[in-house]
Amino acid sequence: MRVLVAEDERELNGIIAKRLEEEDYAVDSVYDGSTALEYLRAAAYDMVLLDVMMPGLDGFEVLKRYREEGGVAPVLFLTARDAVSDRVRGLDGGADDYLVKPFSFQELLARMRVLLRRSSGAPRTSVLRVGDLTLDTKSRKAARGGRAIDLSSKEFSILEYMMRNEGIVLGRDSIREHIWSWDYDGESNVVDVYIRYLRKKIDDGDERKLIRTIRGAGYMIKGEED
Repeated sequence: MRVLVAEDERELNGIIAKRLEEEDYAVDSVYDGSTALEYLRAAAYDMVLLDVMMPGLDGFEVLKRYREEGGVAPVLFLTARDAVSDRVRGLDGGADDYLVKPFSFQELLARMRVLLRRSSGAPRTSVLRVGDLTLDTKSRKAARGGRAIDLSSKEFSILEYMMRNEGIVLGRDSIREHIWSWDYDGESNVVDVYIRYLRKKIDDGDERKLIRTIRGAGYMIKGEED
């Protein structure tokens, strides 16, 4: 999952980004509202953590323009302003949640999980299912037909993204944008490489294949037979 952290306090921004990366999120960091809006226009994010008081454009204005331009990613405000009027203004302006500083990082993660479930239309559970494949996003455990599957952090992130979009064809660019941040400078075929890893762990030895290649378009995971 790809997250934009827009926070002008550089130390706090760095701490949040580092902790999210440790949880296997792909993170882009910006420090002012104008740059935040540029990033939001340039990439498809799964979540936006948005500070209210930033130089250039404040968080309210960034959110207003983002929503007016059709942006749909969940937005969680991070701010030291805890006045009720500020909360109401943010939520009425299109924010999905509001967290007042200082906050517990575990609470931030929990709120992010709730917003991601809500935005994907997934059931209110930490366990994703496609056929006999299960993925617990809280314990970070995967299994197929009762057989435990050991996944690397990137494999887990890709599989989670695919399972949240079951039955939808995901292009290589879409997968790469959601899993790797802007500063990735590795191999161009990295998505294909990781899909091969996932297929070996998930589909090898099973008659029914869950991960499918859609020629000329990308990849899809689907539990039901066509």
